Amino acid sequence: MKINVLKKADKELKIEIEGAGHGLCNLLQKELLEDKSVDMAGYDIPHPLASNPVIFVRTKGSVKPEEVLKKAAEKAREANEVFRKELEKALKA
Repeated sequence: MKINVLKKADKELKIEIEGAGHGLCNLLQKELLEDKSVDMAGYDIPHPLASNPVIFVRTKGSVKPEEVLKKAAEKAREANEVFRKELEKALKA
């Protein structure tokens, strides 16, 4: 997986994620939209067969978009870990 920064400003960040799909992008978008410091967040896959997804984040106040994106990625990782543990418990039962 490779990440390319397409646009970086004080309150906006646009990145392209090579090799990702709707699963990762949708999860990141959900986490971003739950953050009160995020004004807008979304993603686009310009062409489903030949394009890499592009994620866009715009923040409010003095919060940097790269910080909210890192926080969203961490929250997604934690949710995945909780799911993994619960799945292991359920499969043992």
